[in-house]
Amino acid sequence: MENACERSFREVFSSGGTPLFGSFIKTPTSHSVEIIGDLGFDFVVVDAEHAPFDRGAIDMVLLAARAARVAAIVRVPVTAPDYVLAALDDGATGILAPHIASARDAADLVSWCRYSGKRGFSNSPRAGRYGGKGVWQHIDEADKTVTVIAMIEDAEAVERIDEIVGVVGLDGVFVGRGDLGVALGDREPGAPRVKAATDKVIEAARRARKPVCLLAANAAEAAEFRVTGVSAFVISSDQGFMRTAAKSALGEFQVACQRHNQWQEPL
Repeated sequence: MENACERSFREVFSSGGTPLFGSFIKTPTSHSVEIIGDLGFDFVVVDAEHAPFDRGAIDMVLLAARAARVAAIVRVPVTAPDYVLAALDDGATGILAPHIASARDAADLVSWCRYSGKRGFSNSPRAGRYGGKGVWQHIDEADKTVTVIAMIEDAEAVERIDEIVGVVGLDGVFVGRGDLGVALGDREPGAPRVKAATDKVIEAARRARKPVCLLAANAAEAAEFRVTGVSAFVISSDQGFMRTAAKSALGEFQVACQRHNQWQEPL
């Protein structure tokens, strides 16, 4: 499979052809990103909304992503121009913006991500190769490659989804099913209201020819969503992988040593 970094991530993501696989990064160090990239994941999502990332930590993990040749999307803590600009200047492949609930929200997000919109210019940070890129080279390349993804995680967003996915320059949407479950108060088994909302978002995105990304609970669920047209999947997180592996290892050791203990003669 072609790694997304071998072409513009935006180009591969927008095509919706090859399924892409990523993971949330919750730990503000370089190591998780390097491991995920080394394993062949297509992208990471630096979770500056729910994990303890300041600008310095984001800068460090974005450097690690470049070293590991993995696309790095930053989920900004707040959908605001200063957070978007900082992440892009530090070299983010794109922006995942929380709580986009209207076409106006989406249009503002696109504008903040594009020099053709309202992105503040500088070619002196990492994104401009510390001045190595000329002014217009940097502007043209950035506007061509920066990936803009809206998180759909509010009831209002679902109601307005056709307007949101219709915004020019918005590259795709991420369905935040966890937040939707809370927003809709969906405590029923199987979360039927969340499922209906998710299906509505996927259908709207398909009509608008916009790709959909979501966090898949497991491989079987990802396969089911792939049939509906979802093309990018977030698989757990660095913390989730560590917890799962640690739990499994602990259980194996406890069982093995308990068996051994049963074989011993009492003192």
